[in-house]
Amino acid sequence: MQKINSKLLYPLAGLATLASCGGGEKAELAKPLNIVYIMTDDHTRQMMSSYDNRHIETPNLDRIAEGGVLFENAFVCNSISGPSRAALLTGKHSHKNGKMDNHTKFDGDQQTVQQLLKGAGYQTAMIGKWHLDSEPTNFDFWEILPGQGDYYNPVFITPEGNKNYEGYVTDIITDMSIDWMENERDKEEPFCLFIHHKVAHRNWMSDTTHLSLYEDKVFELPGNFYDDYEGRIAAAEQEMSIASDHDMDIVNDLKMMREGVETRLSGGYIHGTYARMNEAQKAAWDKHYNPIIEQFYAANLKGNELAEWKYQRYMRDYAKTIKSLDENVGRVLDYLEQNDMLENTIIIYTSDQGFYMGEHGWFDKRFMYEESMSTPLVMHLPSHLKKRGNISVLAQNIDFAPTMLDIAGADIPEDIQGVSLLPLLKDEVDPKDWRKSLYYHFYEFPSEHMVKRHYGVRTERYKLIHFYNDIDSWELFDLQEDIEEMHNLYGKPGYEEITKELKAELKNLQEKYDDPIREVYPL
Repeated sequence: MQKINSKLLYPLAGLATLASCGGGEKAELAKPLNIVYIMTDDHTRQMMSSYDNRHIETPNLDRIAEGGVLFENAFVCNSISGPSRAALLTGKHSHKNGKMDNHTKFDGDQQTVQQLLKGAGYQTAMIGKWHLDSEPTNFDFWEILPGQGDYYNPVFITPEGNKNYEGYVTDIITDMSIDWMENERDKEEPFCLFIHHKVAHRNWMSDTTHLSLYEDKVFELPGNFYDDYEGRIAAAEQEMSIASDHDMDIVNDLKMMREGVETRLSGGYIHGTYARMNEAQKAAWDKHYNPIIEQFYAANLKGNELAEWKYQRYMRDYAKTIKSLDENVGRVLDYLEQNDMLENTIIIYTSDQGFYMGEHGWFDKRFMYEESMSTPLVMHLPSHLKKRGNISVLAQNIDFAPTMLDIAGADIPEDIQGVSLLPLLKDEVDPKDWRKSLYYHFYEFPSEHMVKRHYGVRTERYKLIHFYNDIDSWELFDLQEDIEEMHNLYGKPGYEEITKELKAELKNLQEKYDDPIREVYPL
């Protein structure tokens, strides 16, 4: 197995200098900006302290925001992994890029941001989770995890074939990323590096060095943990409940492996993720989990006690994976800082979507509700980009591709549906002139977690959702009065006019983005 040096921090001559134009004109970079795009899987804003400090601290992720901006209202257009990644690469909604669910293959021959960046003279690299059921195209360098990948001793797919690595996946992806910046690229040319981490995807297996963290912490139970889904038919029929042993598996998800205990997903854990560990890793893992396993089965918990115990274990395991992520993001930031690259590099950090941390009693994503439609989005900016602090306008993951192209000085093709965020970073846009609504469409049903197909519109205050296919149900929420989205106002007296306005806006967005669903369900 290959092992990469995890302490790659070499001296490097400064790459960026600022040349003043004089006469009060804007300073311009002597070289194009590098782009480091870091994306995690299922990392939600509730578990990033620059957004929400109730649960954990993420000092290195917060460093990115402190050196630039934090988007308060960043969202995805389809809250599931593969489609979100396709939206990133194309700047288009799912129905336009063809990747509508996790089961369809992404067409890598279509126009992508890395292809356009290469045309603008950029070196491009993709390292980590790809999850598009196809091989990467138009990258100078790539090594990707197959499917979801493994937390321990993972296999990577490369142009030369599969490679086996020993260690923890977050460390390995970071090692490879730093190694590419230091040893593989042409240091005289700009680059765009995509660092795609596996964390914090199910089943939340932490590094053995972090197993003891958060074990004494009691995480705050969400106020709507025991949601009864009144007035929300689709919410009542999902399969992503923490309390349900069918949905949150006691062995696979919570590691309560015991002889004679078989669950729906136990085989995948025992013979898959756990079996991948080497003897030293298993020894550390068993030393931590065996006492917890004994205590759990001895307690024989039922009802709410069991549900809340599962919630605490879930939160602890999830938080541990984020700890490893945060440390490794810090390593990338340290490398860039120690090699004088921060003044010539934009660092973008985000996730492929949000995640439920017990809200509505759930884990996972998929719904258009806030916790999964939203995503963290922070950027480190070189000093010539003047904007600092929080940005409150509506941003979406279809905006990432045009933003990168704008940063590179490349033309943005007319068929890209997102808009560049660069004018916001230059503080050149009045928020009053920015978009006022976002479009969302989720397709993957029937499938894991059984979330109904739905589309909808989100404005700065309201959200209107239509669940369709095997159901015909509408939901309307006033996010100013009901941020937890517990009270469906659709059809209630007094909301006729806002419903009419939102349906008109939904129709406008479907026409603007050319979604064929409008022909099947005309508004």
